[in-house]
Amino acid sequence: MTTTLRPTEPLQQGADGTRSRHYRVCVNSRPVGELRLATHPVFGPGVARISELRIDEADRGRGRGTVAALAAEEVARGWGCGRIETTVPASAERALALATALGYVERNRNMEKELPAEPPALPPGSTGRRMTGPEFTAWEAYTRAEYVRSLVERGVPEEQAGAKAEADHAATLADGLATSDAVLSVLEADGAVVGTLWVALRGERAYVYDVEVAAAHRGHGHGRSLMLLAEAESRAAGFTGLGLNVFAGNTPAVRLYESLGYRATLFHLYKPLL
Repeated sequence: MTTTLRPTEPLQQGADGTRSRHYRVCVNSRPVGELRLATHPVFGPGVARISELRIDEADRGRGRGTVAALAAEEVARGWGCGRIETTVPASAERALALATALGYVERNRNMEKELPAEPPALPPGSTGRRMTGPEFTAWEAYTRAEYVRSLVERGVPEEQAGAKAEADHAATLADGLATSDAVLSVLEADGAVVGTLWVALRGERAYVYDVEVAAAHRGHGHGRSLMLLAEAESRAAGFTGLGLNVFAGNTPAVRLYESLGYRATLFHLYKPLL
């Protein structure tokens, strides 16, 4: 039996070079699933994204998903894409195993936590306060550069990484320090500034966009204190859940978040198309 992709619509093409198409996954002429492929909404027409790959329950475990994913890669190559990406829920263990077997690599993951009614207090000597204007200026430049560096280290070309950082900061910090749904804080320990925190208060749950311990103060538990401060800020704003993103390879951060009760919800994966 032969597994193939059969388009259900004409190729959708935008004036900016974007493309998308919906396919049925078929065994001979029998539909057994669906696949949606598009160029990436952020990284542009040179990067493809599988936004959906579903195989009917009765046909799972027979390699249909593997063949469909490989066929999607061939379509993406035909579109001129040099990379393909996808997002897999943490609960979809078989899909994650398939992606890994096909050579997809984790770039980052989303994690979430339901907050206790009373967040734990900060350690003695540690206090949080709002960031000042001069502190924000220095922090914003550093944070954007680090964001670009992290993306480049995980396979994103520098030009794409810079454009994404520019767009993300423009969307989430439109009014700088005065952005209404952004809480920008500094952590002090015994009077010294030891870290910074950016929490976004939007949607159904608050979200930690950035947490950073100053290099000279690492290894003393301030990362945990910053996360406790994030919980307190979120609870004070009426949120009961807190989410975050962590890049692959940042094992100390993942261990910290897991020890605080965070669990992975989504894995963001990529694969170069050679």
